[in-house]
This record gives sequence, C-alpha cells and structure tokens, in this order.
Amino acid sequence: MSKTGTDSANMPSDFKTITAQGLWGNNAALVQLLGLCPLLAVSNSAVNALGLGLATILVLTGSNTLVSLGRHVLLPAIRLPVFVLIIAGFTTCAELLMRAYAFELYQALGIFIPLIVTNCTILGRAESFASRNAPLLALVDGIMTGLGFALVLLVLGLLRELAGTGAIFANMDLLLPFAGSWQITLFAPEESFLLAILPPGAFLFMGLLIALKNVLDKTLAAPAPLATTDRQRARVTG
Repeated sequence: MSKTGTDSANMPSDFKTITAQGLWGNNAALVQLLGLCPLLAVSNSAVNALGLGLATILVLTGSNTLVSLGRHVLLPAIRLPVFVLIIAGFTTCAELLMRAYAFELYQALGIFIPLIVTNCTILGRAESFASRNAPLLALVDGIMTGLGFALVLLVLGLLRELAGTGAIFANMDLLLPFAGSWQITLFAPEESFLLAILPPGAFLFMGLLIALKNVLDKTLAAPAPLATTDRQRARVTG
C-alpha cells in the first residue's frame, strides 16, 4: 500500500475530529470500555487517579509517535511484537520516573503502573491509528486519547474520594510536592459513604458516568423542536 493510502485509510485527518473522538465521542473508558482494571482499582482518590492518568498519557503519546515513525519499515509478521516492545519501553520510562520523583505514589499504585503495557487502549491506538498515519497526527491522537482516559480517571477519583472521605485532593503532595495544602474538606468523614472507596463503589460510580454520557449524547443528538409561528392567511380575490 502506498504511503498516501496508508496514512489516510479510514482515519480522521482533522485535529478537531481527533480531539473530539479522543475526549468524548470514542473515549477509551466511557465508550470503548478499555483499561477498566487499573481505572477501577486506583480511582479511590484523586492523587492515585491523576498519577496513573499522567503515566498513561506519557506511554500513549510516546508509543503512538514512535510507531508512526517506523510504520513503513515494520514487516507485518513482527508488527504486533514490536508494538508491545515499544509500549513496554515507554511504560518502563514512566515507572522509573515515578520511582524517582514520586516514590510513595509509585508504591500506592503498585502493579498497576507496569500493567499499562497490557492496556488495550494503547495497543489498539498503535495498531489502528499510529501505524496508518503521519507522526504529527499520531502524536495528537496519543495526547487526546490519553487525556480522555485520564479525565475519566480523575473525575471518578474525585467523586469516589468525596463520597468516601468527605474531602478532595488529599495527599496531592505525593505527586506534586507543592500541593500539600490543596485538600478541600466538604463534610465530616463520619457522614461519608464508605462504599464509594471500596471496589464495589468503583463499579457503581463508573456505571453512573457511562449513563450520564449516554444521556448527554442522546440529548445533544435529539433534533431541535420546530418553532411554531402564527401565520396569517391571506385571502386572494380575483
């Protein structure tokens, strides 16, 4: 297949389309339902969710760009193993950076940082988009797809943390040393909903987010009611 055909094979070529698809229309978490294991496991607080989200953005952006750069030299027989190797390399970089600059957060996230390698979202974007498009488009797709996943993680983390502890942005200094005073307490822990920060709470709040997105999509897609105007009948005489 020619270079031009490969780069434009049924893929969006417009940055606005890529952004809309990554953040909303084809969101990896809310629409494709990919990467749910780490998403549900670490979203019991905003700091955990943000840490995993940033790591995912780094891996997605780096792997997409590198796969796109080498898309014309990879043989079909070894393409998928090379994709996995590239993703594993960037995952290792993210893991080492977190161990160096946010070690306590790295310990809290545990196995879910290395498990980024198995995130179907990253491999799927490498195969379906980055291997068929120019590096700049692949870079933007990686950023927007990762950002869409990270935003869902963050919203889910904030909702669960608030409902389960009565506060948000607790322990943000684990990720950002200057953010130790970011915690906002909205109500006493005694009034909290403990189930929210337990594993069943993750499924509950994720289901609510998916339902909310579906309702918004249907509302936005519904045709606007036709405006009714009073029309005066004109009498024609001849």
